[in-house]
Amino acid sequence: MTPPSPSPTAPHLRLGRAGEAAAETLLAGKGFTVLARNYRTRSGEVDLVCQDGGTLVFVEVKTRGAGSLARPDQAVTAAKRGRLVRAAAAFLSERDLWDRPCRFDVVTVVASGKALTATHLPDAFVLEDGMGTGNFYQPG
Repeated sequence: MTPPSPSPTAPHLRLGRAGEAAAETLLAGKGFTVLARNYRTRSGEVDLVCQDGGTLVFVEVKTRGAGSLARPDQAVTAAKRGRLVRAAAAFLSERDLWDRPCRFDVVTVVASGKALTATHLPDAFVLEDGMGTGNFYQPG
């Protein structure tokens, strides 16, 4: 039996949504254009797909409370990078965008009370960092 899904009003989900909104605000302030939010495939999800000039940017947003023992970016594990790479490949294939330059960024968000502090980490990892965790497809 599958356990029930958490309520959309669960505190961790509200915090995650607030973190994604803070990340989007930060990136928009840097001139990014959001092309997709929460892009999902069977193999993974990308929180934000943006355009930064001529570059497509796949953004993972990690939000933590101020009392968290680990930094938010430490949650972007090798397995997570692999899921991001596979989801990015699906996005590129669906839209026939394989000729566009791409990169993977992370935005960390730390919540302290009602204040959110977002930090942008451009080029947080490269494609090869995510390729060791499963099959990767790029049209030839």
